[in-house]
Amino acid sequence: MSDHPHDHEATQALENLRAALAGHGITLPSLDLHLLSYAGRYTSPPLIALGNCNPATAQRLADALAAR
Repeated sequence: MSDHPHDHEATQALENLRAALAGHGITLPSLDLHLLSYAGRYTSPPLIALGNCNPATAQRLADALAAR
């Protein structure tokens, strides 16, 4: 882990999102911290890269969000 001031905030959000998606049976293989924003020295937290997914996963994600 780096010494980025928002490291913990970003990694916790990433872990929470992974767990929430997994609770709906959804896995986004490329879900991770956006490396360029993570490596930079900014005053805001690093971005979370949601990544790519196939249409079936996109539909499952949409259905899970709509059900809420």
